[in-house]
Amino acid sequence: MNDRQTAQTIFTIGYEGTDIDRFVATLVDVGVEVLVDVRAVTVSRKKGFSKNGLKARLENEGIEYVHLRELGDPKPGREAARAGRYDEFRAIYNAHLISTEAQAALAVLNGRARKQPTCLMCFERDPKVCHRSIVALALNDDPGAIFNLYGDLPGRYRNASIRKGHDPRQGTSATE
Repeated sequence: MNDRQTAQTIFTIGYEGTDIDRFVATLVDVGVEVLVDVRAVTVSRKKGFSKNGLKARLENEGIEYVHLRELGDPKPGREAARAGRYDEFRAIYNAHLISTEAQAALAVLNGRARKQPTCLMCFERDPKVCHRSIVALALNDDPGAIFNLYGDLPGRYRNASIRKGHDPRQGTSATE
């Protein structure tokens, strides 16, 4: 992608290890206005995290839900990640990310993220083993402007310097 961002914070979050109430409270605390679901499969065994239920809950909180299936990890990538073969997972996902469909979805995402505080969502708690981190880096030239949220401790970001309108490169962050 040629028209990458340079200063807008891109948030990421996984819902592993949390519940819908704590997850949503985390998004609200940092001022997220758009949650972009980058899962290929939006059905979840965790209550509240399947597409329709999640969308309704977020809309009740004033957060827009967008699903960009084209940015989901293909099945072979998900299988490699589940098996702990992270180099293979990254290779599969990076090959997918250059597809025409994924590039079109990245362009849509980039346009949205430039206008509103946006958070990328997938399942894994640890962003290092999730494709949402690869998507975030594809959007932003400055890795310091990517802020990984953890939805299992609501309130941890209330006083952080990442709230809407603040340059994340100034001051300290609240990441682990």
